[in-house]
Amino acid sequence: MPFSPQEYAERVSRTKALMKAQGLEVFLVFDPANMNYLTGYDGWSFYVPQLVVIALAEPEPIWIGRGIDANGALETTYLDSDNIYSYSDRYVQHDHRHPMDFVAHILRERELDNARIGLDMDSYYFSARGYEVLRRQLSHASFTDVTRLVSGLRSIKSPQELEYMRQAGQIMQRVMKVAVGHVEPGVRQCDAVGEIYRAQMRGTRECGGDYPAIVPMLPTGRGTSTAHLTWNDKPFVQGEATILELAAARYHYHCPMARTVFLGTPPQRLSSAAEIVAEGVQAALEAVRPGATCESIEAAWRAATAPKGLVKESRIGYSMGLNYPPDWGEHTMSLRPGDRSVLEPGMTFHLIPGIWMDDWGVEISESFVVTETGHELLAPFPRKLFVKP
Repeated sequence: MPFSPQEYAERVSRTKALMKAQGLEVFLVFDPANMNYLTGYDGWSFYVPQLVVIALAEPEPIWIGRGIDANGALETTYLDSDNIYSYSDRYVQHDHRHPMDFVAHILRERELDNARIGLDMDSYYFSARGYEVLRRQLSHASFTDVTRLVSGLRSIKSPQELEYMRQAGQIMQRVMKVAVGHVEPGVRQCDAVGEIYRAQMRGTRECGGDYPAIVPMLPTGRGTSTAHLTWNDKPFVQGEATILELAAARYHYHCPMARTVFLGTPPQRLSSAAEIVAEGVQAALEAVRPGATCESIEAAWRAATAPKGLVKESRIGYSMGLNYPPDWGEHTMSLRPGDRSVLEPGMTFHLIPGIWMDDWGVEISESFVVTETGHELLAPFPRKLFVKP
């Protein structure tokens, strides 16, 4: 496992302390990143219902998942085999029965059914149907939405977590170098993405890469006017920009980065915007320190960019780290007005003030760690518009 059993146990202990403070007896954890954080479980099995049960009355978490994934839980977690339960395929994608029927059975068997239960209600991986089944089967239980309970704990990284993110940063530098190098006239976008994937997985000589939670994003030409386009089999074209929003990962701990490449002589509006964005990023980074708030980082960006005519309405960044598809963000803190979350050492963010106009755009981003005195970049890389004549 990437961490010691002691570190996992400490995470569970902190989770239980928060549960107790909120009057919860049981917490059903559906988010695979939270499952991984608490137990080490790691498998591409989140397309069917699975969960980890944290109960104040139980010394160890309980894993519940599909039968063919049970050995994966034995392989990747520190849990005793008595705390690993699996349901048969008769529950999988069936019209008249649901895995939550099985979950309710296990909770009754462990005498956890008549309890105050917290749920990952806003998780991608917990369906409305699953909730209805739980409510029907556990009629004497009460349910509370505590989606951010574990993700809040995850926001401050341990020394080992930060080491994995630094390793991801080393991989990311190689990935971006490969990506920039393959944006050339006549090169098919899909071929460039093939090289990007190769660099992401190969990693460095010291450590291999993991699959990022988001696929490579390469909006090109007019596509740079929006944020989340991927690629096709068309070649890159002289006289067009391409945005590269990519990430590297180590044990699912991410380091994202965005850069913009232009083939030929860029229009003045793009060159000017890239310079202002880079200046704004630097101003935001200089405002990072323990005790600062998320909104104060955005205010520093705005103070540096608004007088030069660059206005951005959406957030300029977010907390990130451990995650699974479809997102590497932690869904906790955002760098935007109104978010008064206080920065603490060990927090990690993706600062990405993307600019998207009617028919063009530019992205230049940085991933950073909040340190005792300021910030540390996870993947130092030239912060500029890359121009390839």
